[in-house]
Amino acid sequence: MMNPEDLTDEDVELLNSKVGLKYLFAEKKVNLEKVLYQANYEAELRAMQAKLIKLQEWVIQERQRVIIIFEGRDAAGKGGAIRRITAHINPRHYRIVALPRPTADETDQWYFKRYVDKLPKPGEIVFFDRSWYNRAVVEPVNGFCTDKEYKTFMGQVNDFERMITESGAHLVKIYFSISKDEQAKRFEEIKASPLKKWKMTKVDEEAQRLWDNYTSYKEEMFNHTNNDYAEWKIIHADKKTLARIEAATYILDSIPYE
Repeated sequence: MMNPEDLTDEDVELLNSKVGLKYLFAEKKVNLEKVLYQANYEAELRAMQAKLIKLQEWVIQERQRVIIIFEGRDAAGKGGAIRRITAHINPRHYRIVALPRPTADETDQWYFKRYVDKLPKPGEIVFFDRSWYNRAVVEPVNGFCTDKEYKTFMGQVNDFERMITESGAHLVKIYFSISKDEQAKRFEEIKASPLKKWKMTKVDEEAQRLWDNYTSYKEEMFNHTNNDYAEWKIIHADKKTLARIEAATYILDSIPYE
């Protein structure tokens, strides 16, 4: 455990800040190491959120179109990361898209159409909490699509994304990667929480049993769809706080805002 004499001048300054004092007096028994970690995380997150506001202002002023995809296994932390990233930006100029399973009519249409309809207009950012890549992993693993539909998707997805980027839109693809043990732990926490247990679905219940199947399709997705114009950023997400900061940093580094 950290002792007061181990603190650096920067640590002391952080502990005396508004953020540091909040965590310092949050519990009766003070754990300096934990307090510093929490205060550092919140301070860094706030700095990222301020930069994200500037990014959005540039998108609005320059009438840019930005697409940010969050993929990953169930309980990987995609939704939590999106909530932190969008916490302070203008809600009139961004959307979060999390589509349910296709309807009967959508099933009979070109697969990408339901996603084309959700792409950003000029001056807008769209965050996809899962995207067209459902067909690359989740659908084939769980039998929600045929082998022919899967192969058709894999044959079209690169051209689809090339058209998106050549039209001038910015496409950012992020994959949250967690370990099997961490996923199991998070599922137990979700099921034990009266506020979160609604999140568990039949697909989630099968995720651990089908772990290796997911891994196989995931690796094929990376191998086939990691391109210069639309590359994947893999973030190790067992530690949620670090994953959120890394995701925000990658977004800011990927888009050439002023």
